[in-house]
Amino acid sequence: MESAGAYGAGRAGSTSFDPVAFFTHPRTVVRLLSWVFSMVVFSCIVNEGYINIGSERLLCVFNNNNDACNYGITVGVASFLGSICFLLLDVYFPSMSSVKDRRRAVLLDLVFSGLASFLWFVGFCFLANQWQATTPEELPLAQGSDAARATIAFCFFSILTWAVLTLSALRRYLSGANMTLFTWQHMDHAHGSARATPYPIANGATIVTTNPYQAPPFTETLDPQKLTQQPRRITPAF
Repeated sequence: MESAGAYGAGRAGSTSFDPVAFFTHPRTVVRLLSWVFSMVVFSCIVNEGYINIGSERLLCVFNNNNDACNYGITVGVASFLGSICFLLLDVYFPSMSSVKDRRRAVLLDLVFSGLASFLWFVGFCFLANQWQATTPEELPLAQGSDAARATIAFCFFSILTWAVLTLSALRRYLSGANMTLFTWQHMDHAHGSARATPYPIANGATIVTTNPYQAPPFTETLDPQKLTQQPRRITPAF
C-alpha cells in the first residue's frame, strides 16, 4: 500500500511556479538540449539532405537511400515533439495530487526516454554506415556533405542526452517515496521554522515548545478540588 506522499504527491501545489528554478534544473537543461539536437537533425535532412542529379527525382545524400533520410526525419520530429510534451509535463507535475497519475507520468517518461535512446542509437549506426558507403560520384561538388556530418554528430549527442533522461526517470521511478526527486522546487523547510505547539497542564497554564517531536508521554487530568484543598498538618504525639 502506497503512502500519501509517494512520488511527491504529499506536497502537491504547496509552492508556486518558479521559472528560474525550473529552467536551471539539470533535467530541464538536458530536455532543452534534446529538443535542440532533434531539431538540428531533422532540419539538416529536410533542407540539405536531398540532392538532384540530372533529374527531377530527389535522392538522399546517405548513399541515395531514402530510408535513411526518412528514418532521421521521423525520429527527429518524434523526439522534438516528445521533448516539448515532457517539458510541459515537468511544469505541471508538481501540482499533480494523485499518486497514480504521478507514477504513470514517471513511467511514461522512462519508457519514452529509453525508446528514444534506442532509436537514436540505431539512427546513428544506420546513418553513419550509409554515409561511409557513399561515394564521391554520388555527391558532385560535395553537395549536402556538411549537413550529413552534422546529422550524424547530433544523432550521437542525442543518444547521450536521452540516455541521461532515461537514467533520471529510472531513478525517479525506483525512488517513488523520495519526494525530493520529483520536483524542481525547494521544499525543504528550515529546522527553526517549526510552529510552537502548546500543551495544557493541570492548573490552566500552557507549556510551549518549539520542537514538535518533544511531546509529553502522557497527560494526567487532576481534580480542581484536590488542587484547592489545603494539605492537613500532622502533629506528632509525645
